[in-house]
Amino acid sequence: MRERIVRWLYRRCGSSANYWAVMAVAQGASSVFVAVVTVVLAATFFDPPLTEVVVVALVGSVLTMLAIGAATMRVRPMLVRFVAWRAEPDPSHEETAEIWADATTGTWRTFRRSSGIVNLLAVLPATAVAWWQWDTGLPGALAMLVACVIPAFYGTVVSYSVGELLSRPIVDEIAARLPDEVPFRSGGLSLARRIKFALPAYTTTAAMLSVGLLGHADGARSLAITALVSGVVGVLLATELTVLVGDAVTGQVHSMREQLVRVRGGDLSARTLVSTGDELGELAHDFNLMARGLQEREEIRTAFGTYMDRSVVDLILSGDVAPEGVEVTVSILFCDVRGFTSYAEQASAPEVIATLNDMFTAIVPVVEKHGGHVDKFLGDGMLAVFGTPRPLADHADRAFAAACEIVDVVSLGSSGLSVGAGVNTGVVVAGPLGGAGRLNFSVIGDAVNVAARVEAATRQTGDDVLITSATRAALHGEWDLVSRGGIELKGKAAPVELFAPQVRSHVGAPALPQ
Repeated sequence: MRERIVRWLYRRCGSSANYWAVMAVAQGASSVFVAVVTVVLAATFFDPPLTEVVVVALVGSVLTMLAIGAATMRVRPMLVRFVAWRAEPDPSHEETAEIWADATTGTWRTFRRSSGIVNLLAVLPATAVAWWQWDTGLPGALAMLVACVIPAFYGTVVSYSVGELLSRPIVDEIAARLPDEVPFRSGGLSLARRIKFALPAYTTTAAMLSVGLLGHADGARSLAITALVSGVVGVLLATELTVLVGDAVTGQVHSMREQLVRVRGGDLSARTLVSTGDELGELAHDFNLMARGLQEREEIRTAFGTYMDRSVVDLILSGDVAPEGVEVTVSILFCDVRGFTSYAEQASAPEVIATLNDMFTAIVPVVEKHGGHVDKFLGDGMLAVFGTPRPLADHADRAFAAACEIVDVVSLGSSGLSVGAGVNTGVVVAGPLGGAGRLNFSVIGDAVNVAARVEAATRQTGDDVLITSATRAALHGEWDLVSRGGIELKGKAAPVELFAPQVRSHVGAPALPQ
């Protein structure tokens, strides 16, 4: 019911900075109620005429409303910034984080700065009027000041809670647009302190009302004793209750926070003990299920990474793979072992597998270093792609640099083998290929076939690395290349001009992103 009323008020008045007036009236009304009850309770100790009681109650009520209204004006600048933020179609992450911090801590900052002054402005004049109207004398005035401490504390706690309740729709609207990566900054009233404030406020006020209403003697001395005894009894009762409730609530919360820190740090084995059968226990249970789900997801990601490139794994798990595929311009690198057939005839099968694995162990890091990913292994050959799934403006440079480095890495290895590499640039279709529940993210198109033919042409020209004219045209860096003229490639109607590096180093190599 409270939530519905608050949402209705927010819909009617929350679109302007004047929402502070709604907050002032609501908080003032709760405090006025406490003030009136306090006046009536104090009057029972002095038996003044009803009219004089009404006068004091009116004075206390008016002063309370004015003091709280003035204090609530501190919230208005935050509301002005909030209205301006909401009017922006695309506010920055920094602006959203700043207005969120203001909204979540504004009520606490206002009460921390103003509650003492508000209580003094409301209590002192009302006590002075009561002293004058009721003719209590100085001891009576001092007794009333002592007696007002407990209701003032209670009224402050209630008014703060009302302010937070009315601020919640604002905070929810901001939080809906708050980016996940924005760091959390704790600045509001902690859960433990809420319990420490709320329980003593309730128990001391309840004790004072009980003693005051059920029977007492008249006079200032009795009022002062009632207030002091009620305060002591209420605080003693609240202390034990605060410790027990605080440990039951905040202990479980602190445990989950510790485990969340571990999860955030990458330790997905973190679990919290489900030590209660209430909502906190359910929350702990759900946290453990979430952590286990993240752990299983990471295990799947790791297993996928063994069989396919990490960037492809991330793309698949993100769910952003277009089922129909997308057309992209990329550079394709194809490399193949020279003389592998003769080597395989002389070596045993385990030796062949071990040699290939050692060779690809050296080649794959080179591809990844230059920003590409291995699309597939084809026996003793490998197909690598530069430019998808991660877009790269300089994919041609990266593919060419990787091809040159792969040739050097293999030739310097202990296997005694050598490789040839061909690079081509063109439009391909990238996406999931397969059927019957078995898919593979890959690239298809004429550009892929040409890259394989270019590698085969290295045997004809005697070069280690060849690139097509399309790749040469897409280069950003300055490379020392020599033309091998038009070479007839299988499947192509016209000869394709190929280029070889004169030396395997160049000026203006593209810097790889960190």
